[in-house]
Amino acid sequence: MPRRVPRTRAALTAALCAALTAPLALTAPPAAASGQYSVSALKFTVRAGDRTCTLDADLYRPAGTDRAHPAPAVMATNGFGGSKSDGSTDALGKAFAQRGYVSLVWSGLGFGKSGCLVSLDDPRIDGRAASRLVDFLGGTRAADDGTRADFVTLDAAGDPRVGMIGASYGGAIQLATASVDHRVDALVPFITWNDLAYSLDPDNAEGAADVPGAFKWQWTNGLYLIGEGQPLLAPSLDPTRVNSLTCLHFVDPACETVRTLNSGSYPPDRTDQLLTFARSLSPSTYLDRVQAPTLLVQGQADSLFNLNEATATYRALTAHGTPAKMIWQSWGHSGGLTNPAAGELNLATGNLETSYVGRRVLAWFDRYLRRQPGTDTGPAFAYYRDWVTDPDRTYATADRLPALSRTLYLSGDGKLAGSRAEVTRGSRTYSNWLVPTSHSESSLAGLIGLPDPAPYDTPGTFLAWTGAPLTHALDVVGAPRATLKVVSPRAERTQGSPDAADKLVLFAKLYDVAPDGTQTLVHRLVAPVRVPDVTRPFTVRLPGIVHRYEQGHRLRFVVAASDDAYLGNRGIKPVTVVSAPGDTGVLQLPVAGG
Repeated sequence: MPRRVPRTRAALTAALCAALTAPLALTAPPAAASGQYSVSALKFTVRAGDRTCTLDADLYRPAGTDRAHPAPAVMATNGFGGSKSDGSTDALGKAFAQRGYVSLVWSGLGFGKSGCLVSLDDPRIDGRAASRLVDFLGGTRAADDGTRADFVTLDAAGDPRVGMIGASYGGAIQLATASVDHRVDALVPFITWNDLAYSLDPDNAEGAADVPGAFKWQWTNGLYLIGEGQPLLAPSLDPTRVNSLTCLHFVDPACETVRTLNSGSYPPDRTDQLLTFARSLSPSTYLDRVQAPTLLVQGQADSLFNLNEATATYRALTAHGTPAKMIWQSWGHSGGLTNPAAGELNLATGNLETSYVGRRVLAWFDRYLRRQPGTDTGPAFAYYRDWVTDPDRTYATADRLPALSRTLYLSGDGKLAGSRAEVTRGSRTYSNWLVPTSHSESSLAGLIGLPDPAPYDTPGTFLAWTGAPLTHALDVVGAPRATLKVVSPRAERTQGSPDAADKLVLFAKLYDVAPDGTQTLVHRLVAPVRVPDVTRPFTVRLPGIVHRYEQGHRLRFVVAASDDAYLGNRGIKPVTVVSAPGDTGVLQLPVAGG
């Protein structure tokens, strides 16, 4: 395959800056019929960390609701870079008001016309600010203009019946709020994170939680520019929205974290600061305080917050007894955010009754907000199948995630063998270059309209193992797992450095190879790994996928030296993989029905 020139960081940054002047909001649905609800613009003065500022909100009140005829409430806020007025947030307010819920939507701290700095859904800041809105719905405080909400269903004095819904940044705020305010009764977070350190600097090696991985520079810097550009994108003289010349619009630790990540260096003190800050913003550290029943909806097409994040959240919630269910829908941050597959829920159009996910959301709120105990909230797990054409059958359901039920072996001749007896003895070597030589994605291409070359790997900089043509279709549902052993004397000499960046980095991924040789990297997902110790075997958890490998197709497992969406190795580190029948790497697949 001919080598392609990697997209440079400067070119992508320039394209993003241009895109920031274009609308990022989704298209809003038509206005509701007159009389269904009224809308009031409200302001709320809140304390957010060490600042006091104003939250900008809209209250949607269904016709006929009053103190004698109260209704439960639904809260929603924007995704990163949006506001209460963007298409999807505004559409949620309208959609639930039309269905008889009191809706309160607001611009998150630092976005739209809300004040204060961007603090990344910190429970101690954003969560507590949102809790003040729960006070308003519970009747214990008024908006700044004196408006009171005496028409929301109460479970006790000051305790409103309230749920939350929203996507991405508007998803994490739900978990943050519920961790500090147990009055929240139900959550529906879409496409959000579990561990922000993993999201932005992923290491897919199991058991390496305290080591930074490979910096996801395209996603992180794109979001950082959106945040720092807020005073320009949403002009405001509000001094609470301005920090300093070196950190315009974020809280200081956020800017320090981005600077550390961009430096490509992880000395112990900065590593500890980075991980401590990222984890303080991560549901993974506070889910034990979340009691609200949670319907998790995560996107299969999502290289920012992949399916593993929702899986980790789901397992943590259920482990400590919080009711939780999980849906893997088609769309996520990668490409399909503004263009869901036919029949899928589109938050901007509010097609709740006509989509599988929408009906599940309505049932969730019927059960926990309308307190209809007989409502069926659906199975524990459901996943979209893009190979099914019948719109009534695109989702499969199960009571649990498929187990790792198929094992393949890495043979010395480059084959994926079905048993150890088929493994041949042999060794093969690759090496990284000083520039990236593999491409999985241009992370922001789907959001800002850039073309994206097909994934590729440059010969000599990767190793591949390819299976035999499948005799029948194989449905992989979940996160594949690979156990590897590599030999790299140069990496062995540097891995004891106090700077974690001196450890070996590699990228594992799984292709679908058609009979004509065309290969597809499913949703362009890769698993960055900072190898904890090159003298020992290590296990890699790949991103979760839902994919049918058709009859006649072949699986191809690849280990690459680099990926241009991430920062990789520091220095040249050749890698050799040795295989023998009794000692070789293995690839395990979660197969539905397997």
